[in-house]
Amino acid sequence: MARDADATRERILAAATLEFAAHGLAGGRVERIASEARSNVRMIYAYYGGKSGLFDATLAEALRRMAENVPPRPEDLARWAGDVFDHHQRFPEVLRLSMWAQLERPEATAEPRDIYRNKTLAVATAAARPLSAVDVLVFIYAIAQAWQLSPEGLTGLEENPVRGEEVAARRQSVVTAVERMLHARDGVGEVAEPGADPADRAADPPSGRTSATSHASLRSG
Repeated sequence: MARDADATRERILAAATLEFAAHGLAGGRVERIASEARSNVRMIYAYYGGKSGLFDATLAEALRRMAENVPPRPEDLARWAGDVFDHHQRFPEVLRLSMWAQLERPEATAEPRDIYRNKTLAVATAAARPLSAVDVLVFIYAIAQAWQLSPEGLTGLEENPVRGEEVAARRQSVVTAVERMLHARDGVGEVAEPGADPADRAADPPSGRTSATSHASLRSG
């Protein structure tokens, strides 16, 4: 009996994820969710107390799964940014749910604070000073999610935006951008002075420059 109840909840959450990602909280219909989940409205109210409760549970589950499937890699945050990009390519509904929550039910976005706190703790020793761990996470998310969050009027200009080569190029750009951000104090990706000759800049030794790796060394535990 418990197994059947768990299976029903899983179907409801799966159907709710697609419904709320497409229509938001206000536009989502419990009747459509119940039908898609092969359940009924009464069961949804029994399990979640109503549409708002279901929305909160759906968002929390989507974020929990992301945290579980794509945990931070403090030893290689740039590659982790690539993993985040991949996750949103496969599960674009997670970002859509988050955006709807910010607009319609911001109190729901406060619930996964522990998830974010754990992530900041995981990357705390890998922050590129003077950026804090929170700064690093914010910028990594912004870079990794940029394509999915851009207006369709812009991304739709691509003839074939889901072609493998183009997606791979975007992923590599995400990884490269985060690498340069984390190692900016090494001079990687440094912007030249106006009017400076790039050849002269390349020949100059990086005197007095402290490597960011000394600030980003990782400690186990």
